[in-house]
Amino acid sequence: MTSGPASLFDKILAAHTIKRFEDQGTLVLIDRILLHERTGSVALASLEEDGRALAAPETVLATIDHIADNRPGRPALSRMPGGEVFVEAMRQQSQRAGITLYDVHDRDQGIVHVIAPEQGFALPGVTIVCPDSHTCSLGALGALAWGIGTSEAEHALATRTLRIPAYKQMRIVLTGTLPEWSTAKDVILALISRHSARHAVGHVIEFAGPAVDDMPIEARLTLCNMAVEFGAFTAMIAPDEKTFDYVEGRTFSPEPAQIAEARMWWKTLRTDAGYTFDQEIRFDVTNLAPMVSWGTSPEHAVPVDGTVPEDIPDDSRALDYMALRPGQPLAGLKVDTAFIGSCTNSRLSDLRRAAGILRGRRVAPGVKAICVPGSNAVKRAAEEEGLDRIFTAAGFEWQEPGCAMCFYAGGASFGERDRVISSTNRNFEGRQGPGARTHIASPETVAWSAVQGRISDVRNWAKTPVRPPDERVS
Repeated sequence: MTSGPASLFDKILAAHTIKRFEDQGTLVLIDRILLHERTGSVALASLEEDGRALAAPETVLATIDHIADNRPGRPALSRMPGGEVFVEAMRQQSQRAGITLYDVHDRDQGIVHVIAPEQGFALPGVTIVCPDSHTCSLGALGALAWGIGTSEAEHALATRTLRIPAYKQMRIVLTGTLPEWSTAKDVILALISRHSARHAVGHVIEFAGPAVDDMPIEARLTLCNMAVEFGAFTAMIAPDEKTFDYVEGRTFSPEPAQIAEARMWWKTLRTDAGYTFDQEIRFDVTNLAPMVSWGTSPEHAVPVDGTVPEDIPDDSRALDYMALRPGQPLAGLKVDTAFIGSCTNSRLSDLRRAAGILRGRRVAPGVKAICVPGSNAVKRAAEEEGLDRIFTAAGFEWQEPGCAMCFYAGGASFGERDRVISSTNRNFEGRQGPGARTHIASPETVAWSAVQGRISDVRNWAKTPVRPPDERVS
């Protein structure tokens, strides 16, 4: 490492460096590993076949989430045809390897990037990897967290090491104060749409600034979650008192006798004054409108009261797939399905805000609406507050925790050519089912659009009277 001012990324990397290479790549110590049944079972099976043991089973946490059956009561093991093979393999391999597994009926089961913070498995200053691209979510806690491939997972499990190349560093400074109905989801969509989905390729992002300081931890997790959609290796936020209070006392957090020492180190995890980033973006969020995507990439997004851009010659395929035209308003497009869930927006705060939109209202006739809490802990807390009753009274299906319809896994799907308003992170062709047309947005925008039956501006919620139950959407 160079002397002089250091960044948050530099400091965590230095604390975990085993060897530096001539090409500036680094062999790093991996503190913790997350697995899920879809790829984790493959990595564990490969290690078994090679006769290799896990270096430190106590540093591995597994869950069944990606293809778990989300229907109430979980009548099947998997929503994916043939997926029970992966579930059963994960169960058996976890037991043989001696790693902690949160099975489908475990009280702590949930989406891997939701339960990692809940359980204190993701902590400031740790290196943490998972064979899933949205592992960058956990950088919100000041961790160095990134997604890896299955072969890398095998290597990390067997050696507790990984080699990472040199990365440039980008700081994104968020200034101002978010308007009432704009969220971290809208911030990251606005950034990606302004700069492109490849703008941060080859970079580590550090989010900073007063608007980040103001965000609660769950909003920061949403912000970092979609850094991969910006092209970044990962994203990070320097831990602060909010972070320390959030992680303290959780299952895998430091013991009470160790917490004072841990906090002393955590407080050093800040970029030094005078450090120069390779790139800096400043974004005033004061006038940010709720965002919604129009195409087949997260960069295809505009304010909800905006129109499809006119100058998009390279994106004609996206227009054809989404059945849209340049200059067409997004508000008013009829929706067939509304989905609230995913590692991006399925935490308790997300469900509370969506429920606030739905209270006393009904989903428009003809709209299929689904809510999937991110974990059993979220589900229990929501049910204790009565949020489930608000969702079901409004016409939403209240399902079991997991990734659910964030991505199509075969089997059940949204209808072909359905227009879906979704709180997920990706709107690729077929992402939510063959031919499904996905518009990504905040949970609040999803909830309000479900009620209106059309993509709608949630800022109009308080000004809109409750629709009589027999009124129909054409």
